[in-house]
Amino acid sequence: MKNETIELMMAHRSVRRFQSREVPEEVLTRILDCGCRASNTGNMQMYSVIATEKQPLLGQLAQLHFGQGATAPLFLTICVDVHRYHHWCRLNGCDEPYDNLLWLLSATVDASLCAQNICVAAEAEGLGFCYLGTVLYNTRAIADLLSIPKGVVPVVTLCMGYPDEQPAQSERLPLEAVLHRETYHEYTDDDIRRLHRIREEFPFNQEMVQKNGVQNLAELFTRIRYPHKDNVAISKTLQEFIEQAGFMNF
Repeated sequence: MKNETIELMMAHRSVRRFQSREVPEEVLTRILDCGCRASNTGNMQMYSVIATEKQPLLGQLAQLHFGQGATAPLFLTICVDVHRYHHWCRLNGCDEPYDNLLWLLSATVDASLCAQNICVAAEAEGLGFCYLGTVLYNTRAIADLLSIPKGVVPVVTLCMGYPDEQPAQSERLPLEAVLHRETYHEYTDDDIRRLHRIREEFPFNQEMVQKNGVQNLAELFTRIRYPHKDNVAISKTLQEFIEQAGFMNF
């Protein structure tokens, strides 16, 4: 017997072009309800989801993601949120103990689990989406645009809608590359070359290597796409925002 959920997940592909029709409210409610059923730390649900559907906010948000999702009728910005929990604590005469690294990381995990449930439910509803990692590049500007208060940090953004394309699937490393049995095993040089061959031989990646005039895919990532100087600069800006958001105890 075929498992439709597994087949759906194995068929996943990132969608970047969308039809103009809106996501019906009942569909949006169902997929967000699925997100809220995800596992989380201590059943505290220290996350919030901001659904953006109206112009000009929608277009402005796409611009902050460097134009990604420009045709999407829906953006979901999923945030770490201790602001709401601290409010509840104060109402009950308790202190506010969640302004630290432990809960920043715990709530990031919870927000990510919520996001993944949303994604699986969205595809079951016939929607497509793309995860936008640029949420961590423009965190402060996104927070300002969405009126995000202290204690809330955007960590996941999904642009979503009905697909207007059927893109090819991206390559993935084989399971052997990420699975360790019982304890972590160290990779040999031969292991690394063999396991990453699927990426290096993927036609799109080979094309990008050639277009950028680099020697190999590793150089494309480390020199062109995610160079160290950019990583450091973005990390500094992100840390400053996180500290201003109230997470002071690192």
